[in-house]
Amino acid sequence: MKVEAIYHRARFNWSYAYDEQTVHIRLRTLKGDVTEVDALTGDKYAWEQTRKLVPMRIFASDGLFDYWQTEVRPPYRRLRYGFRLASGDEELWMTEVGFESEEPPHPLDLFDFPYVHAADLLKPPAWVKDAIFYQIFPERFANGDPSNDPEGVLPWGGKPTPTNFFGGDLEGVLQKLDYLSELGVTAIYFNPIFQATTNHKYDTADYFTVDRHFGDNETLKRLVDACHARGIKVMLDAVFNHCGRTFAPFLDALEKGEASRYADWFVVREWPLTVKEGVPTYETFAFEPIMPKLNTSNPEVQDYLLRAAEYWIREVGIDGWRLDVANEVDHRFWRRFRDVVKAANPDAYILGEIWHDSLPWLLGDQFDAVMNYPFTNATLDFFARGKTDAVSFANAISRQIASYPQQVNEAAFNLLDSHDTPRLLTVCGGDKRRMRLALLFLLTNPGVPCLYYGDEVGMSGGYDPDCRQCMIWDEREQDRELFAFVRELIALRRRHRALRDGTFRFVHAEGGQLAYERTADGAKFLIAVNNESEPATITIDLSGSTASGWKTAFGTGVSAAVGERLSVRLPAFGCAVLRSE
Repeated sequence: MKVEAIYHRARFNWSYAYDEQTVHIRLRTLKGDVTEVDALTGDKYAWEQTRKLVPMRIFASDGLFDYWQTEVRPPYRRLRYGFRLASGDEELWMTEVGFESEEPPHPLDLFDFPYVHAADLLKPPAWVKDAIFYQIFPERFANGDPSNDPEGVLPWGGKPTPTNFFGGDLEGVLQKLDYLSELGVTAIYFNPIFQATTNHKYDTADYFTVDRHFGDNETLKRLVDACHARGIKVMLDAVFNHCGRTFAPFLDALEKGEASRYADWFVVREWPLTVKEGVPTYETFAFEPIMPKLNTSNPEVQDYLLRAAEYWIREVGIDGWRLDVANEVDHRFWRRFRDVVKAANPDAYILGEIWHDSLPWLLGDQFDAVMNYPFTNATLDFFARGKTDAVSFANAISRQIASYPQQVNEAAFNLLDSHDTPRLLTVCGGDKRRMRLALLFLLTNPGVPCLYYGDEVGMSGGYDPDCRQCMIWDEREQDRELFAFVRELIALRRRHRALRDGTFRFVHAEGGQLAYERTADGAKFLIAVNNESEPATITIDLSGSTASGWKTAFGTGVSAAVGERLSVRLPAFGCAVLRSE
């Protein structure tokens, strides 16, 4: 065995409490090197009475490693554990201090999970796993109340720029809730809606007031109530890393300089507050002078922002916060934020905007989930851009799954585009066949899917501001076939728990062909895709599987089982969702 490839570390994604009774234990080995792994487990104070060897299974594999997992229910919430590894006639025991040829005689040298504390659990809200999110950029979704339009508003559907306005508002969203319900949406993520000067509203002027061009606080309350009546959750965007240039404390600091009582609300390198050679003398988001960075280590700043976070939950009833530029805010603030938000509503969803590995924020004391951009990039590289093959794609997704605890993967916010990226159809080069396959994977994958407004009717657009075009409402200009495709996929996911939080494993990856399996409550689904321009047949080994009677639940593929092998014939850029009956 290649011992140098074997890895485990107590806590993080390697040993963690999944719930108040269950601990998940994981181990990494070189791919194909180890044939059998058991976890040696027991209570440190009653070792002889509780000692068990618990079989582990491979739950994910990438190009280099196999990842093993098992679930243990410690009788007294304490756990000591090690590993027995076997490959052919070779047997090895792994403890916290190293490798041994024989079973350790006592638990002193084993890994220690001291106690399962309910307070330390990462427990995302249960509703999140079942949600279908829809992202709305309010200024561009629908204009329901022309009386609140900004000065100089342009006719709906014009070319977007960083500074122009088209009059989208909250009343417009209210008027389109029938549309969202028809699509199957169960949660809305709104880009910022609070008072600001820009069309995107990431330069907040007042954290307690809805922007006047979107309506008012009462309009938001009516919208939230109307959404809840339809079973739709509402998540708002919290811009707590920075404020806007018209934020009252910043205006005071601009006027009074170091003498301002708000001087320490900001991170200032040099007074007065100005811009020198294109670089502000104060910290900002990127180098944007109109977005000064807030000093979230200042107790007054913390209290102000936390009051705002609590206000919209208690007074308006929102169901969660998406946290802008979350990785540039200190961890201490986010810990306080979680305590305040969860006290106001234990079922509130806390979602961080982080584009890379995010484990430090996902240990139970800060966020419930992050925007899963590694998933985005891997999915687009395979389905949309054709840059990778099925093996590389499966490896990337498996590696991502192994990087986080199971409950993190179940609540991960999976997206294919947003206000910050080119639209999905544009990344697909205008090829809606590729787009459909990417959407299929999004909606049959573990985690929480989010659609960007207008993708379902074929909207395209490059980088900001092109990706922020006005929503197309004229059905003659919409792709209604694509809408029906997305609606049917959403309905399929909502009908079957296996497609939401069931087990997941790849069963085939070769060239442009991919197949994976979802299982829950005895129901089994097999999803097969052909991401190539020629028809193809995928043959899957069913040996050891109890599933039979495969029927097509969605897609255009044709399947036939012969003995222990299932063949799925797929057209170019075709797919099939098969269900065992």
